[in-house]
Amino acid sequence: MGYFFVSGIYCILISTPYWSHIFPSTHNCFTSCRRPKELLHLAPGTNPPFLIFNGELKTDFIKIEEFLEETLAPPRYPHLTPRQPESYAAGSDVFAKFSAYIKNTSKAANEKFENALLKELKRLDNYLREPLPDEIDANSTETIVSSTRKYLDGNKFTLADCNLLPKLHIIKVAAKKYRNFEIPKEMSALWRYLKYANERNEFNQTCPSNEEIERVYADIAKEMQ
Repeated sequence: MGYFFVSGIYCILISTPYWSHIFPSTHNCFTSCRRPKELLHLAPGTNPPFLIFNGELKTDFIKIEEFLEETLAPPRYPHLTPRQPESYAAGSDVFAKFSAYIKNTSKAANEKFENALLKELKRLDNYLREPLPDEIDANSTETIVSSTRKYLDGNKFTLADCNLLPKLHIIKVAAKKYRNFEIPKEMSALWRYLKYANERNEFNQTCPSNEEIERVYADIAKEMQ
């Protein structure tokens, strides 16, 4: 059995370790306000993320990634490290801007926080729109203006997607519910990314429900005044 934490949701994983929507497993999700009893004494005073594998507790996010890369390795499992270092950084500030936006209670400041979120979403859209080096054929006379890749680092899921996609899912649901905010349709590369992610059972069958996210953010997204 393994445990880990992704974007506000605790997951208890049965039988097989599972890395952020990549490997199918039986799982149950709990909000941080509704922790199962088994989690109360695991790492007192330690904040998630954490992982337990064969009785060994790991609490450092980098160590967890390294462990999963070493343990869930080819040929049985795909290599998850992005080829492009920039893929790790893409969208890295989006969730922080969303958190500031959703927690803001001042109507006068709402536009400022919303624009900051939009700026980061646009930065992510630009990265997804820009062709990666391996999409460009140096011997071709054709100029590739826009990327057609499915995910951040190409057409395969990587750790970068595992980190970003759950956050984008939360943003979509909570921002719409409590701030009537939607990702602009003109950010077509970002919507392409979300479309391909939602077509994967590993992602859409393991995301927390909209209702679960809305309950978590009910006390966070205070009414603006």
